Amino acid sequence: VLQNLSQTPVLRELLKEAKIPGTTIKIESPELCMEPQLIKLDHPGPLTLAMHQFVTEMQETKKGVVTPKELFAQVCKKAIRFKGYQQQDSHELLRYLLDGMRAEE
Repeated sequence: VLQNLSQTPVLRELLKEAKIPGTTIKIESPELCMEPQLIKLDHPGPLTLAMHQFVTEMQETKKGVVTPKELFAQVCKKAIRFKGYQQQDSHELLRYLLDGMRAEE
């Protein structure tokens, strides 16, 4: 899930813009024929910042291995069910991650 998200160009650009406090982000989707959405972000939350950091590391690192420790810690704060390293479905992680970032808007 995280590897796929890190390879999503629109998400990378939105996270880059969301990192700056007071930014207004314009989301357009010509494929869905929707009107553009304007979202004003006062200050990015810890989950959003952790996601930005992770995506940046995935794109820029030459190490070969990237561990999402901080991102996972932030997800666990929003969804306690992920603590303890029990097996979870990837779609649950995706849902809690995206819902948690949206709640920080």
